[in-house]
Amino acid sequence: MAHYKAILAYDGTRYAGFQRQVSANSIQQEVETGLQRLGWQERSVLAAGRTDSGVHATGQVISFNMDWTHSPETLLRALNANLPDDIAAQAISQVADDFHPRFDAYAREYQYQIYLKPVRDPLKERIAWRVWPEPDVTLMNAAAMDLIGGHDFAPLGRAMKLGGKTIRSVFEASWNTEQDGLIFCIRANAFLYHMVRRIVNVLVMIGQSKEEVSIIKRGLETGKINLVGLAPPQGLTLTGVFYKA
Repeated sequence: MAHYKAILAYDGTRYAGFQRQVSANSIQQEVETGLQRLGWQERSVLAAGRTDSGVHATGQVISFNMDWTHSPETLLRALNANLPDDIAAQAISQVADDFHPRFDAYAREYQYQIYLKPVRDPLKERIAWRVWPEPDVTLMNAAAMDLIGGHDFAPLGRAMKLGGKTIRSVFEASWNTEQDGLIFCIRANAFLYHMVRRIVNVLVMIGQSKEEVSIIKRGLETGKINLVGLAPPQGLTLTGVFYKA
């Protein structure tokens, strides 16, 4: 019996999030079904985090125990042959028995993609949020700087369980321009439920001059931001989970 770490990429469009659901299809269910076809017999894989319904990933990390007599590369090919087209393992390696993809991680990184057009683009709609009029990226980056550091992010998300801690440390938060769009990159030790999508929504409102640049700074200081909107899920991608060597 060996312990394996796998990096997953998936298009979350048709799934009710990563975590297994009772009455809806999930990424976890599909991956576990694929592993079962290869002889895996455990009850559940371990995961670095739970992406929401409609959210994508290029760097989700899972681990599992399995009796496998061939190489990890052969396991990679075999698993991918048993996964749907919108889910694929990018790499599989054998790791220490006590490795945990969630508890051993020191940082996670998400990217949020926006495209800037006055009319809908059906191809981009699957992976990005259409925003118009075009927001001021300078204002958005100025406000994003107030996210850096350790804060109680309760005004911008909620704990996964009742009474859970809401203090998180953000290491990086910035917008970059690309052709016809913007990409927001945020890296933190961990994230609250809906935290990134709520942050993106607030920053876009700042960029469109619907809110003041100081709203995030003020909200983190006072513990309250009187905004309830979320950026839509399809623009969000879990791009990496980081571990000490």
